Amino acid sequence: MRRRPLLVAFVLLAVIDVVAVTAGWPALEWLTKPLLAPVLAVHLWRRTGTRHRPVLAGLALATAGDVALLLPGDAAFACGLAFFLGAQLCWTAAFLAAGALRYLRTRRLLCAVHLVVWAAAVAALVPALGPALGVAAAVYALALLTMALTARVRGSGAAWGGVVFVASDLLVGLGAADHDFPGRGALVMVTYTAALALLVTAFTGGATRVLRPGSA
Repeated sequence: MRRRPLLVAFVLLAVIDVVAVTAGWPALEWLTKPLLAPVLAVHLWRRTGTRHRPVLAGLALATAGDVALLLPGDAAFACGLAFFLGAQLCWTAAFLAAGALRYLRTRRLLCAVHLVVWAAAVAALVPALGPALGVAAAVYALALLTMALTARVRGSGAAWGGVVFVASDLLVGLGAADHDFPGRGALVMVTYTAALALLVTAFTGGATRVLRPGSA
């Protein structure tokens, strides 16, 4: 970690943010959460330059989404959803450029499982969110699961990043649908920051090898 001070900074920011969410300190959240994705973006840029522009663009959109979701109200939530939709599309583009379509061509069962998960999530959450927000959430969920599916091409680290991102946003969706429980906010941030780190390190050489069609 001595050669990766920005990753250390990211971990410290993530821990402080989780503490802020748990303790109910919004001022501290405002100081930490908007810095999470930018710190990873600078880390990625320092390691790879502009080679992974879609990933950098996704991190910029995630930053905007993080700020929007710190604000109260349905309009802010919808803006946050739109920014993260853009982020998922950017990251999916990066995975497609890495050969995700080739990789998934022989994994139709895996694609079907992701589609079933999407349908189940939509059926469970959309009615509670209302028509307009529900449709937006369904579109976002499809983009999210597509990102998680295509992420597998970059190796097991990226694959886990996609899965954990799905879990994080499912927790966000439960909160938006008024299905809250103690510790949900902290779990959102733990899973979200872990997912970001896993996805970014998949492009910096810190993750496992890229999976090829026919590999496990």
